[in-house]
Amino acid sequence: MSDGATTGAATTGAGGGLAGAFGAARSSDVALALGVVGIILMLIMPMPPWLLDFALAASITFSVLILMTSLFIQRPLELSAFPTILLIATMLRLSLNLASTRLILAKGHTGTDAAGHVIQAFGEFLMGGAVVIGLIVFAILIIVNFIVITKGSGRIAEVAARFSLDSMPGKQMAIDADLSSGLINEAEAKARRKHLEDESTFFGAMDGAAKFVRGDAIAGLLITLINIIGGMVIGVAINDMSFSDAVSRYTVLTVGDGLVSQIPALIVSTAAGLIVTKASSDGATDKALLGQFTAYPKALGVSAALLLLLGLMPGLPLLPFAVLGGTLGYVTFLVDRRTRRDLAAADAKTKEAASETKEEPIAAALALDQIRLELGYGLLPLINEDSGYRLTDQIKALRRQLASEMGFVMPSVRILDNMQLPTNAYSIRIKETEVARGEVKPGFYLVMDPQGGEVALPGEKTKEPAFGLPATWVDQSMRDEASFRGHTVVDAATVVTTHLTEMIKENMPDLLSYAETQKLLDELPAEQRKLVSDLVPNQVSVSTIQRVLQNLLAERVSIRDLPTILEGISEAASGTSNLVRITEHVRTRLARQLSAAAAGEDGVIPVVTLSPRWEQAFAEALVGDGDERQLAMAPSTLQEFMTAFRALYDRMASRGESPVLLTSPNMRPYVRTIIERIRPSTTVLSQSEIHPKAKLRTLGQL
Repeated sequence: MSDGATTGAATTGAGGGLAGAFGAARSSDVALALGVVGIILMLIMPMPPWLLDFALAASITFSVLILMTSLFIQRPLELSAFPTILLIATMLRLSLNLASTRLILAKGHTGTDAAGHVIQAFGEFLMGGAVVIGLIVFAILIIVNFIVITKGSGRIAEVAARFSLDSMPGKQMAIDADLSSGLINEAEAKARRKHLEDESTFFGAMDGAAKFVRGDAIAGLLITLINIIGGMVIGVAINDMSFSDAVSRYTVLTVGDGLVSQIPALIVSTAAGLIVTKASSDGATDKALLGQFTAYPKALGVSAALLLLLGLMPGLPLLPFAVLGGTLGYVTFLVDRRTRRDLAAADAKTKEAASETKEEPIAAALALDQIRLELGYGLLPLINEDSGYRLTDQIKALRRQLASEMGFVMPSVRILDNMQLPTNAYSIRIKETEVARGEVKPGFYLVMDPQGGEVALPGEKTKEPAFGLPATWVDQSMRDEASFRGHTVVDAATVVTTHLTEMIKENMPDLLSYAETQKLLDELPAEQRKLVSDLVPNQVSVSTIQRVLQNLLAERVSIRDLPTILEGISEAASGTSNLVRITEHVRTRLARQLSAAAAGEDGVIPVVTLSPRWEQAFAEALVGDGDERQLAMAPSTLQEFMTAFRALYDRMASRGESPVLLTSPNMRPYVRTIIERIRPSTTVLSQSEIHPKAKLRTLGQL
């Protein structure tokens, strides 16, 4: 937002001038392409001395700009284009070397300005009238660049690239774990992954780009030798120069040419070394160096004392050591005073914060984890393994699945290790109350028969934790055999996730808090906001909406179609305040959804109807008037109904059927109250909740 605001202000103030600058920026790609083509042309076509002077000045300016940028950047990734810049700078210097070599060899006999005034000035300045001294100084420059800076920065880039790639899986796992536990959101996780990917790519590219610098140094050395030897041969054999004149003139030109190319190369090599060496520190280079050098005033004080002692030694000049020692001592005094002041301020701030938040531990102790998964020590590999579909990934997928299927935003799952649990056990807690516990075997597969029979495979017999089906833990080598026999095969992480899924579905009403309900209302599309404003608080409160949604989730009815639910609440709230009646009216508005959920794969709803006898029995057992009606059925009659229901549905289950119990609209909530105690998975619908276009298949009558 700040960038956009700044741009808008600049546009208003600058008017047409800034528009022209933007037009130039849009053509920067064309300028870059022309520049690269120009560099390639310099390798082929000759250049006049005046143009070579301009190009050499541009090369020096480019290298200085690279060095200054590398000093001021906060993080290496801010100059992620450095490998590309390095390639362009290397190609520019090599093309200029070739152009200057052509001029030196062709026109060197005419004078020391044959290759331009820049090369002449650098050569004469370094030579100082002595050929041997000039050559030695130039050789030392090459050694410093090639052996020290280039080799060191190349090695650092290689090691940084290797460690960056090796640490990537661990960093990705940490990001996934933070996302699954709710410490970060999806956008922040995406940004972290992008930063990790960019960092790995950058250091890999820097490892390769370091070879450009090394090759450039070798090429500069070879070009220098060729210029000296070739120049002397051309000067003596072709241009009839004396040997001493040829040596003097071509050496000046060659050393000047080498110096003009080696100084930018040395600057760029230093910039490359600065970038790869500051990979572990943030901030500009000056802040990083000063902050770390001044972190320990004692080290500065000892250094100042040693300098003063060296100045007092016989034979050593006192003035430079005394000046440097005194300066360092004064800096030590300033740093020590600042450090003491900062420590005092930090202590005062800490005490103030402690006094202000002394009750915080008690408040923190009151916070509850909505969903907690505790793992025994042996199950920690389920969240740390490098390959496979990890437990944290499955929980993340579960959150998306529940949001898509049920319209319920599952709270973040906190995963903790619990040394008090058995090694391979896990515990599922809802609001810190244990609702389920199970055991799994990491590295093994749980095999189940879809028909509910025993598994005839060698392994450890057990019960599937979520549904209690007979199952067997088998070795990994038996996985293909089990799949070939048509069995269901799942790994340990999937077993835990399935169990967690069932527990969450059973406890969704408790997990839908007031805050979550308000969040669902706030996140409705803009076109539905008017409905919410008319409904809340004029007709009902948010608490009423929360209770209706909880009633729907208790029967595993999706609340994803929230606008339709709110419309139903609005219609029912005008005539009653009874939550049961409001919920039943909302269910009739969701008839299409309920019918689709109850239908089988063939699109037909299998139903068992409630007989008129039991309809009459339930109607006679209702006591009270209006919204105060309650079911008061005799215990013997209630036991008879439960026995008949259980016997009928057991017969249906043995035939592979799971029909819907169909009742009248007035009796449905009371019948459901009884059924959920016997068989909670049974769907109970009223005639008004069956969509007119739904297809029914009656399997019997209760």
